[in-house]
Amino acid sequence: MTTASVPAAGTSKARVGVQRFGTFLSGMIMPNIPALIAWGIFTAFFIAVGWTPVPALATLVGPFIHYLLPILIAYTGGNIIYGVRGGVVASIGTFGAIAGSDYLIAQINADLPADNQLGQVHMFIGAMIMAPICAYSMRWLDSLWEGKIRAGFEMLVNMFSAGIWGFVLAVIGFYPIAWVVNGIMQVLSNAVDWLVSMNLLPLTSIIIEPAKVFFLNNAINHGVLTPLGIQQSAETGSSILFLLEANPGPGVGLLLAFTFFGIGAARASAPGAAVIQFFGGIHEVYFPYALMKPMLILALIAGGMTGVTTNMLLGGALRAPAAPGSIFAVIAQVANNSYVAVLLSVVLAATVTFLISWVILRASRKRDLEAMAATDDAFGAAITQTAAAKGKSSAALDGLRSGAATSADGGIEPATMTEREIKNIVFACDAGMGSSAMGASVLRNKIKKAGIENVTVTNKAIAALDASADLVITQNQLTDRARQKTPNSVHVSVDNFMNSPRYDEVVDLVRAQHEDGA
Repeated sequence: MTTASVPAAGTSKARVGVQRFGTFLSGMIMPNIPALIAWGIFTAFFIAVGWTPVPALATLVGPFIHYLLPILIAYTGGNIIYGVRGGVVASIGTFGAIAGSDYLIAQINADLPADNQLGQVHMFIGAMIMAPICAYSMRWLDSLWEGKIRAGFEMLVNMFSAGIWGFVLAVIGFYPIAWVVNGIMQVLSNAVDWLVSMNLLPLTSIIIEPAKVFFLNNAINHGVLTPLGIQQSAETGSSILFLLEANPGPGVGLLLAFTFFGIGAARASAPGAAVIQFFGGIHEVYFPYALMKPMLILALIAGGMTGVTTNMLLGGALRAPAAPGSIFAVIAQVANNSYVAVLLSVVLAATVTFLISWVILRASRKRDLEAMAATDDAFGAAITQTAAAKGKSSAALDGLRSGAATSADGGIEPATMTEREIKNIVFACDAGMGSSAMGASVLRNKIKKAGIENVTVTNKAIAALDASADLVITQNQLTDRARQKTPNSVHVSVDNFMNSPRYDEVVDLVRAQHEDGA
């Protein structure tokens, strides 16, 4: 039996749609971040203005970003949708888009003076467009003759169909897609140039900071900022766009404010969250703190705007994306002569966010303390004490505990608790790397300390969830999407992957199942 298919608190169809789109973009980009880092290292050391210029090795920089990276992204996206076959045809189609863009630029430059010619457009957005077109269309074509091929001819049909359709897709990439992407890049570049010339770039924080808190940042970051930033970096050696979303200052400022001025569990968990966010680069850990008091989003916006303004005034920029958004990753990608500006932008962003958060938390402290006292979990403590006296957990007691929990941090429904044996627990988030890995580690340690064996705890991207997951744990903003992916799994929503009372419920559930089966 499944949990009720009620969207997590605060979700909506529009938000879920944007989150799903952002997850797909993230799924294409994140696995290829090592390649972007490698390109950044080549750029830092070997180009003419690098630390140790080596002209021969510098020749790798152009082909690396112009051909390898877009094709890697296309292959990854195609593979997500339709395995290796989808990845191959997506790569073929994307190569057509790359060649078409080069041809178009050459045609335009033929009519322009030498000092005003256009540079190459790198097909990152083209790859993100071509990958789903190619993979979905290949899967659809294969479905047309599935089961209709005479035995012994399967390989012949599969190879030629993919090759012929790849040829068609390369032509489509060469003409309409390359033309469209070049136009999109021109519009977006002009928009960024206008914001910079009008000193309005800090206003992007009004969109970016709330989007991060509601898990909508991947669509903005991977869909717009990363492709534009890479284009700028290829032309000028660095880009401020890499710092619009990745600056760890606002997040650590918010968490430090909770460390000193928060109350209850939020204050207790904030110091650890600050370390993980600032040094580990997992920004998701501060999202629940902002969501529990939405007014704090104003502090994040002010901090983000401060960081962007500092980098604009002092020339702070990165050579390549800082992923994850750790201070170490930021420092590793800082452009030459930008260290002071970038580090100052982090410090000032954190300071402004901290101060505004302090004002907000202090202003509502009395009301928060009264609310916490009024909703003190004495009932939950009594349930735990009863379970201890009983000697083991039960569906009824855990059902009471889940009923006492807030709807935003949903417990485990009693009806699901004894009908599916929990052997495979999966933490799921957008990328399946940062915050979900952290949560999986926390629960894995709890299960180990409880002496429970034969239960695996792993982490995945939501897009990679499958029916093998007996129990799926997600942050409450993402639970509805996870339910759509694995409707037959038990689903648990948490506010914070670092420290949630739901983990103890899961441990109690698994322990009870093992004891009942013993």
